[in-house]
Amino acid sequence: MTAPPPTATVGVLGGGQLGRMLALAGAPLGIRCIGVEPAADPPMAVAAEVLRAPYDDPAALAELARRCDVVTIEVEHVPVDALAWLAERLVVRPSPQVVAVTQDRWLEKQAFVRLGIATAPFARPDEQTSGFETGSIVKRRLGGFDGRGQVRLERAASPRALAAAVTELGGGCVVEGVVPFERELSLVAARAADGAVACYPLVENRHRDGILRETLAPAPGAGAAATLSASAVEMVTTFMADLDHVGVLALELFEVNGRLLANEVAPRVHNSGHWTIEGATTSQFEQHLRAVAGLPLGAAAPRGPAAMVNVIGTEPEPGAVLAVAGAHLHRYGKAPRPDRKLGHVTVVAADERERDARLDELRALVGVSAST
Repeated sequence: MTAPPPTATVGVLGGGQLGRMLALAGAPLGIRCIGVEPAADPPMAVAAEVLRAPYDDPAALAELARRCDVVTIEVEHVPVDALAWLAERLVVRPSPQVVAVTQDRWLEKQAFVRLGIATAPFARPDEQTSGFETGSIVKRRLGGFDGRGQVRLERAASPRALAAAVTELGGGCVVEGVVPFERELSLVAARAADGAVACYPLVENRHRDGILRETLAPAPGAGAAATLSASAVEMVTTFMADLDHVGVLALELFEVNGRLLANEVAPRVHNSGHWTIEGATTSQFEQHLRAVAGLPLGAAAPRGPAAMVNVIGTEPEPGAVLAVAGAHLHRYGKAPRPDRKLGHVTVVAADERERDARLDELRALVGVSAST
């Protein structure tokens, strides 16, 4: 399969806010995006053409194959068979193999073990989990996100409790031991087709109810973060090289007693990388398009201490947000509803003290507490 031309038409399976931001990043490069999305009023439609169809719709796939130079994804929960069909006709990045592994929690965990990447203990629901001394979480192998598709159980869960959780989730599950972590971190990286890699700084993520609320970049704690960052870079580089991944990939991590445990991987642009739009030399969205379109990767260096706050459920008054020095508001054009990501705000500052002061102002406006 020949590589796509330097300026390309990129097909995107998915038409949400990630597709929207990909399309916006592609315009200055002369890259056009075409999305495929079954949902009504897709956010991507503001910035690109969107074919309204299921991800595996034969007519939509045929149109992508006819009109595009390369196909990518903005959500990993797409039919692998659809990607495989496309891969027989044009370049698909990430490959169907990468998506098959990373959309399935069991296969992903197995890959971590095979590559020597430390992760939380895990088992099949019918295996012995009595060693999960701090409790366990039963998760769907496919389709869970933002805290959905999982059931938390107390320590030494009985076979009956595990079976009930699997039934509640609809089958196809993996059981993970609860990890008593100090904080959640992530590393967003990109890999080009020639193997070149660019890594953004390790960042700290703060969640509530399973949903990311804010990201601090770089992760606070210069000394510890430097050691942890080297470990994270080794993990993500190993994972991407093993699967020959091309494009952006995010590795979510737990910090436990000064070491890192891999939680999960997203083979796409990621919520914890949104700060890069204003906070890094090259945004994760431009970086992904560079990689999949065969262009050189850009620098991933931060412009200064940055932060990202998600706007969830209800939107703040735009004028109030934009009155905060250094704040950049990104609205997704989605109808408000509980726990829905409606947008995000980024802020970049000269130093951490200034960044944190501006972040406090933003928290008050979007309803995020400092203890999140």
